[in-house]
Amino acid sequence: MFKFCSLFSGSTGNSLLIESDNSKILIDAGESAKKIVSALSLLDINISDIDAILVTHEHSDHVKSLGTLSKKYNIPVYANVSTWNAMPEQKQKILDINQKIFEVNTEFEIKDLSFKPFHIPHDAADPCGFNVFFKSNKISIATDLGHATSDIMSNLEKSSFILLESNYDPDILKYSKYPFSLKQRIAGPEGHLSNTTSGKIISNLIETGLHSVMLGHLSKENNFPELAYKTVVEEIINNHHDESDIRIGVAKRDGPSKMITIA
Repeated sequence: MFKFCSLFSGSTGNSLLIESDNSKILIDAGESAKKIVSALSLLDINISDIDAILVTHEHSDHVKSLGTLSKKYNIPVYANVSTWNAMPEQKQKILDINQKIFEVNTEFEIKDLSFKPFHIPHDAADPCGFNVFFKSNKISIATDLGHATSDIMSNLEKSSFILLESNYDPDILKYSKYPFSLKQRIAGPEGHLSNTTSGKIISNLIETGLHSVMLGHLSKENNFPELAYKTVVEEIINNHHDESDIRIGVAKRDGPSKMITIA
């Protein structure tokens, strides 16, 4: 058994669940502890059964309840050194024994799952995405990245499922009420992926074996699910693929999305 579920995904809070035969792992804890515990209960999972929380980066929409969950339920937390140093308020809540360090680009194991963190371009201390391996299967998590480097594409290749950022629509962002500096940040090389860029990335990855994708981290102000889906499908068709070549879902902002069974 290898399953994935987005508990929360968006510019206001992010937390993802990966489940295997013997492991239950959260990636990020960017909503309140109460909301995360409640979301897990909807999936018939007790928070006390979570084996670890992995951290992509220190922004509040990814670590809001990290320290609280770890302290209250004695959950180990995995992050790289720079990320640990960039979130002192969360770190001080977490027991030393539960502060685990990983190195980016180096695989590590938690029970029956293997993880490989990889660098992503975002305006944080040392942000990363993750490849997750279970037996012969590989899935990937890639959000909060301003652009897709060749290294990122290499890491995403041969994934059967990906949670990929589809954060904003350029036209909506252009005419939004955001200050110009924030618009530049979002659309910049260390900001976020547009719907169109996500569609191009997915089109390239279909040729490497990608079967299923969930669009995540949609902006509340500069995007909406139907538009993200439509734009990605159009890009796939424009790049000479058929819509039926891949299953496309959109992660919910405020609760668990559909559970994806990988194997």
